[in-house]
Amino acid sequence: MKNNSPLSQGLFVDRPNRFVCRIKINHEIIYCHMPNPGRMWELLYPGAAVYLRRAVQKERKTAYDVIGIERDGVPILLDTQYNNDVAAHLITEKRIPGWERWNLLQREVTVGSSRFDLLLECGNERFYLEVKSCTLFGKTAAMFPDAVTERGKRHVLHLAQLAKAGIHAGILFIIQWDRARWFLPDYHTDPDFANAFYESAPYLDWKAVSLRWDRTFITPQVVGSLSYPEQILEQENHDQGDYMLILQLKEDMDIVIGAQGCHPFPKGYYVYVGSARRNLSKRLARHMHLRKRMHWHIDYLRQKALVTAVIPVRTADDLEHDIAYAVENISDWRIDRFGSTDCSCPSHLFGFVDNPVHRPDFMQVVEDFRMNRLEKKSLFRLKLNNSIV
Repeated sequence: MKNNSPLSQGLFVDRPNRFVCRIKINHEIIYCHMPNPGRMWELLYPGAAVYLRRAVQKERKTAYDVIGIERDGVPILLDTQYNNDVAAHLITEKRIPGWERWNLLQREVTVGSSRFDLLLECGNERFYLEVKSCTLFGKTAAMFPDAVTERGKRHVLHLAQLAKAGIHAGILFIIQWDRARWFLPDYHTDPDFANAFYESAPYLDWKAVSLRWDRTFITPQVVGSLSYPEQILEQENHDQGDYMLILQLKEDMDIVIGAQGCHPFPKGYYVYVGSARRNLSKRLARHMHLRKRMHWHIDYLRQKALVTAVIPVRTADDLEHDIAYAVENISDWRIDRFGSTDCSCPSHLFGFVDNPVHRPDFMQVVEDFRMNRLEKKSLFRLKLNNSIV
């Protein structure tokens, strides 16, 4: 296992880039290394309790590594560099349910153009294993990845190719959330990875295992294996659904919105709630472009505002108006009749003083519509009853 020196605690401030964050320690704000390139919007809230380990190299620009963070009082491991150590330890100690016969043979093994994390053995048989750390979860849900991963898709397809050739291959998803009971690839964020996983899963020896950490982050407890409700992918993972488009307007501005005329828009962030019953990907791509024929209300605002995030909710259900209602309830203001002239909603555009992706109440809305609502599906509840080992 990795360096087990004592940890320091601090409070998360912000994240200037993927690998650096600012942490408040004893009234001083310090730049720290973030050994996790994931998005982690659902965890990195200002004021969240963070666990740090002082770097061994004294000459480093960042004196600390971020090891973990708390969500609802539960310690969550963030250090992806530690993840493979954890996987190797759990396999060596025979703590992965169903894999007790396997022994660790080698770390970081290259096969063709891919490098896999672990190579296991059982007699003369070999098992090529990729390890993924999952920090995206809801009440009892876990999903991977939290950002588009072309590399992850390639790994899945290559492992499936090995498996079809008669070579034992698989994936271990380490779920850093002891309340998780079911797992799916995040088809909202990365439908290509989700499709690759759906097609490959029958050929792979894969598991999603939830862990429980204490605040030392030394040795986790294995809680159990998660269920895989693949019917959800079959129903939901299509190029259709709803979305939240997040824009920033850097100054107060009067903007002409088509036939509605000129409206005042305060500076700040805006969340536009829309839908596409087909070709969702094309609709989202259209919002990113400035040169286009003006058609919807959002097209006029887009000429003046910067898109900072796009959050799709891929679904066969019609959730647009429910999402609009939920976002309105936590917004700071709304622009009346914007994007809602064909429905009874007061608006589909809502304003925020600060970036909503850094607000727990907004990310709770995202979590509810992307993950938590799936627990209500009857076919899924049957799977859930037999989920945990």
